[in-house]
Amino acid sequence: MGQNAPPGADRSVLFLIWRGLCQTCPKCNRGALYKSRFSLTMRDQCAHCRLDFSKNDSADGPAVFLIFFLGFLIVPIALLVSMNVDWPLWVHAILWGGLMLVMTIGLLRPLKSLVIAIQYHTRPDDWV
Repeated sequence: MGQNAPPGADRSVLFLIWRGLCQTCPKCNRGALYKSRFSLTMRDQCAHCRLDFSKNDSADGPAVFLIFFLGFLIVPIALLVSMNVDWPLWVHAILWGGLMLVMTIGLLRPLKSLVIAIQYHTRPDDWV
């Protein structure tokens, strides 16, 4: 999308989700949000448009969303597997605990970027 996007496309839900997945600046969609590839530490400002990232406040929102989403997704699957397969308890603990950990770590950055993009596009005046 970016430069050739139709009018109003930057406010669509799909475009905000795309920006969250790309983990780029919510204003210009070019600058990276994070200091490094494997860090949750955000840059102070966008390298392209100089948007000040210090004014955002995603707080614990992304972590809470992940806890609820993954809990509602993984727990029923774990219960179904537990009822149909006779694995030892330690196998379940390692399998489901590891899966939750990997999914949480893998989804935390994109979800935090999505929350920041939503905040910017619903209240851009707060970032000035």
